[in-house]
Amino acid sequence: MKLPGIGRKTAQRIAFYLLKQPDVAREMAGSIIEASSRLRPCPVCFSLTEEQQCDVCSDPTRDHSIVCVVEEPADVLAMEQSGQHRGAYHVLGGILSPIDNVGPDDLHVGELLSRIASGVREVIIATNPTTEGEATAIYVATHLKSTGVRVTRIARGLPVGSDLDLADTETILRALEGRREL
Repeated sequence: MKLPGIGRKTAQRIAFYLLKQPDVAREMAGSIIEASSRLRPCPVCFSLTEEQQCDVCSDPTRDHSIVCVVEEPADVLAMEQSGQHRGAYHVLGGILSPIDNVGPDDLHVGELLSRIASGVREVIIATNPTTEGEATAIYVATHLKSTGVRVTRIARGLPVGSDLDLADTETILRALEGRREL
């Protein structure tokens, strides 16, 4: 139950399954131990890597002048799976959340500001469209404005394949704000 998204019933089902499958349990435990000992934050972008730098930061074919700012390393994976971003990334390591005692000093904003001097011309802020994600985006954008770098925000709106009547008013508002010419 300590894992995100796992409630009491799911945790119980997983536990009973692993008790019936001791080989699977040992394999999982070994994989978790190995991953936690081998993976570390990339010193440039703070994504996860086994190497000196992550694959994106060490790739000379990427456009390192465009940096996409995300909350967590999992967000880098999601962006990469889309195949649409050929620039670099910067992982904040979380979002501003006063309830969880996460403030600006707990995020990698200072390191992002330092990266701007290395020829970054655009920062794309891709935090989640939650209250905390929006607050974090505004905080980061405010600190970047004085650097002269272009700051953009990913669009938000209706997902492909969704029905308009199922969308909430905030999603419809964001979709209308982000509309473009056809």
